[in-house]
Amino acid sequence: MPATADDIMIDKVRAIVDAHRDLEGPLLPILHAVQAEYGFVPREVQPAIADALNISRAEIHGVVSFYHDFRDAPAGRHIVRVCRSEACQSMGGEAVAERLLARLGLDWHQTSADGAVTVEPVYCLGLCACSPAATVDGDVYGRLDDETIAEIVEEVRL
Repeated sequence: MPATADDIMIDKVRAIVDAHRDLEGPLLPILHAVQAEYGFVPREVQPAIADALNISRAEIHGVVSFYHDFRDAPAGRHIVRVCRSEACQSMGGEAVAERLLARLGLDWHQTSADGAVTVEPVYCLGLCACSPAATVDGDVYGRLDDETIAEIVEEVRL
């Protein structure tokens, strides 16, 4: 019987696990390597990682869902991260975030139907002096207002 796409993916992940298994605390390096390979940590491979490390699937899910750099579904070509910390909120971040989401026609953690953009909340970008703040593919946007929202929308829609 020919190997399925899931079988091939699981075999690749097992090789990634084998390459990192001897590290102290190998889970995070393994998840980073899997995400580097696929752009996300597929749910289909999480049981294979759990079995190889003798940990529960719940533990892997907890790590993937806790750290904002990991995702369990493919992201858009552009990643917009909007700071949701108290400093940004105190500078009008909630209203700015609502306007940005409305302009993009998305909600938190959603990817546009055309795969152009994914919007993610993050809790502190370390840009408190420039709040409210966001990043687009790692590029910083500080002191968000309607003008910078328009710039962000234009950048991710190109």
